[in-house]
Amino acid sequence: MLTKLKQKIQKTLTKPTKTLHKHGIKPNHLTITAITLAILSAITYTQYKTNPPLTLTTATTLLLLSGLCDALDGALARTTQQTTPTGAILDSLLDRYADAAIITAITIAGLCQPLWGLTALTGTLLVSYTRAKAETQNIKTETIGIAERPERILITATATLTTIIWPQALNYATILLTILTHLTVIQRTHHTHKKLKTKTQNPNDAASNANAAHPAT
Repeated sequence: MLTKLKQKIQKTLTKPTKTLHKHGIKPNHLTITAITLAILSAITYTQYKTNPPLTLTTATTLLLLSGLCDALDGALARTTQQTTPTGAILDSLLDRYADAAIITAITIAGLCQPLWGLTALTGTLLVSYTRAKAETQNIKTETIGIAERPERILITATATLTTIIWPQALNYATILLTILTHLTVIQRTHHTHKKLKTKTQNPNDAASNANAAHPAT
């Protein structure tokens, strides 16, 4: 859902990304910064009991900054024509590590019940997996689903701040993430099934698409 909005926002980031490029900043630098901030956020979550208002605010700030860097790395790569298959794989891989680190830390800190932490983590990883499998069939699912990565970050960040005044907020947020992520998996699977069915019914169109994607040499 928010991926569509993200794409519009990325267009407005053209000037900032050009500035970053002039200073020698590369997409992979932002990718590494994003995962570093996510890990720092996860570590902060585990220190929740030491000073709840401070740790939760800090964890939220680091999480949002990580998300911003994640948006900037793609915009920078496109603006400066530095998109590469290796960079895309690295970005996706580190995003999964970031997601896992945050949810695991929230669970370890006791901010949600282990069952919901585990099921939310499973759903989060499967959202990415269904997209990856669909793309092996040249089917795009980036904008398909109710809980893509931007939505999940915003839900987590909002719930984290709410936890300052309502300790059960993150527990309910992980329940919500569990529902939404698995619903997204179903949505993407259904979308992929429909596209594959269409290809099967129109083999000539599928062959034309394949030839266009892989021209003869």
